Amino acid sequence: MDRLIVTGGTRLCGRLPAAGSKNEVLPLMAAAMLASEPLVIRNVPDLRDVRTMLSILQRLGVEVDLAGDVLTLQASDHGPVEAPYDLVSTMRASVCVLGPLVARRGAARVSMPGGCVFGVRPVDLHVKGLNALGAGIEVEGGYLVAGPDRHLRGADVYLGSRFGSSVLATAQVLSAAVLAEGTTRIENAAMEPEITRLAQCLQQMGARIEGVGGHRLVVHGVEQLGGADVTVGADRIEAGTFLVGAAMTGGDVTVENVRPHELMALSEVLRSMGAEIVEGDDSIRCRADGRLESADVTTLPYPGFPTDLQAQLMAAMCTARGISLVTERIFPDRFMHVAELLRLGARIRKEGSQAIVHGTERLSGATVMASDLRASAALVLAGLVADGETEIRRVYHIDRGYSRIDERLGLLGATIRRETQPKLDPQPADW
Repeated sequence: MDRLIVTGGTRLCGRLPAAGSKNEVLPLMAAAMLASEPLVIRNVPDLRDVRTMLSILQRLGVEVDLAGDVLTLQASDHGPVEAPYDLVSTMRASVCVLGPLVARRGAARVSMPGGCVFGVRPVDLHVKGLNALGAGIEVEGGYLVAGPDRHLRGADVYLGSRFGSSVLATAQVLSAAVLAEGTTRIENAAMEPEITRLAQCLQQMGARIEGVGGHRLVVHGVEQLGGADVTVGADRIEAGTFLVGAAMTGGDVTVENVRPHELMALSEVLRSMGAEIVEGDDSIRCRADGRLESADVTTLPYPGFPTDLQAQLMAAMCTARGISLVTERIFPDRFMHVAELLRLGARIRKEGSQAIVHGTERLSGATVMASDLRASAALVLAGLVADGETEIRRVYHIDRGYSRIDERLGLLGATIRRETQPKLDPQPADW
């Protein structure tokens, strides 16, 4: 099992391009199940989650060809319909194959999903939306089961919840509706850029979708979809992570190949904390000098502040001047990183869905444990400003969503290395 050793005290400086988006590529890969012709996806990031999704698609009979960062997927009308627990349990987005399976093959047996552990993340909206289309999904032995011979029909689907719209549920229902008979109206659809680009990919495949980019999607079902050739956009969460790192280390980093408007919420917060943000046509530069100021942040659905950057920003708040407040509206229990930041000397008090951060002038290196993907990134950033060395264990979490983060941060001047932890001897020592 790998671990990262981060030596604090260096500024992040330099330029680097953003990698392809994890949150975009996974639903695109699942959408290949809908097509009668090959789907070509370019700028595919080298991530653990991508490899997991490839394994799931191969189990479902999809032909896979990965050459560098270009992925070609060819599905068929027939093949297995079960996505097993051993794969789906490691990644929540793998549930996205459920809708395409029912829409294309009339049946599905998909394990309940896993992934990051930070509270309950139910799939009730997925089931509600697909069942409105006639999927007839039931839970049997930990699996979501539909079929056989289900035929989907258009319907009115409302995807709202008390935490706002759901990105994965929107992707799920949208992907199924494109092959459903008749018209489907999806209300309170997520507006995240990843959903917009999924819809654009489906349109290129021959889907008829109205209202792309808005909260109301109207889908006119078609009998079949063809192939497409798409390019994955920049990972705005990875880009945001590097920008936060630049701000908290007093650095100067330019992230290229990004869409600045997709990170507007983060840019405004960093400006309020004292960082200088310069936006180009396809780049964002973050430059800071000295200690940051405190801030109050509430996570919200896009275009609000993204929950996937909450942990990283909290790491920056730990050494900011004054008291910061973080309110988590998307996943109220998403504070697993707080306990580990405390081990580094942070002063944080959690109260329900809020965290109160008292900035301190210094953190001190320690051994910490990554609990989920974004918490891992927060611990790496905290290690960059902590005295001495910070050892981060369970970094398989960070490899799910960041491609070679140790190497990429190293290009910006970070002192960070990856080591393989020796296995502990299970036998008791001789006395």
